[in-house]
Amino acid sequence: MKSLALLAAWLGGSISKARGVVGRSLMGQPRLDVTVFMDYVCPFCYVGAVRLERLRDTYDLRVHWALVELHPETPAQGRLLAALGYPPEQWRRMMRHLEAMAETEGLSFVPREKTVNSRCALLLAEAAKEADREVFYALHWRLFEAYFAEGRDIGDETVLRELARTAGVPQATVSAAWREPRYARRLARNLAIAGAWGVSGTPTYLFNRRKLAGAVPTETLREAAAEIAE
Repeated sequence: MKSLALLAAWLGGSISKARGVVGRSLMGQPRLDVTVFMDYVCPFCYVGAVRLERLRDTYDLRVHWALVELHPETPAQGRLLAALGYPPEQWRRMMRHLEAMAETEGLSFVPREKTVNSRCALLLAEAAKEADREVFYALHWRLFEAYFAEGRDIGDETVLRELARTAGVPQATVSAAWREPRYARRLARNLAIAGAWGVSGTPTYLFNRRKLAGAVPTETLREAAAEIAE
């Protein structure tokens, strides 16, 4: 119960946000709250986010995007994917699996040789949450698209400023993202909560006390949501 109480405090004292409570929205759809641990440089997070979006046809979906650095050791200039340390055969299996999922979901992934440091992007997204829900989601999808479909460096502040501008993020919010220490504290808190829940990879979803790891099929997400509704 310690991790559950910690998560409650993290989400502002309301345990319902973390436990996937289903209520009734004004539009008549049952409300569904889900927590997702993710990083914008994680391709499986992109697939997983697209799949989770499909639940909006049934639920008033409220997602708490718990942003965590997948590879915090990546230097500011980025590093070669080959340096991530995966055994060659495991890497090939992962890439074949990713390609199959991307094709199924209609997503484009440009070839990449390097990964980038995602910290600045995560800080920007945390700050954008305070601006406006629509603004956050505009930035959320642009970060994924820019990195995976366009091959852009979302570790570069110049690139991030441009993406923020096109997403409608206020300039003051952009500046605060990398200056105000509270956003860095949020990332640290996200990581601590992930550890408390035994999260070892991204994406990881919390539906009530059920934890789902990886870019699971949409049907698996629907089953988890239905269990809460019941």
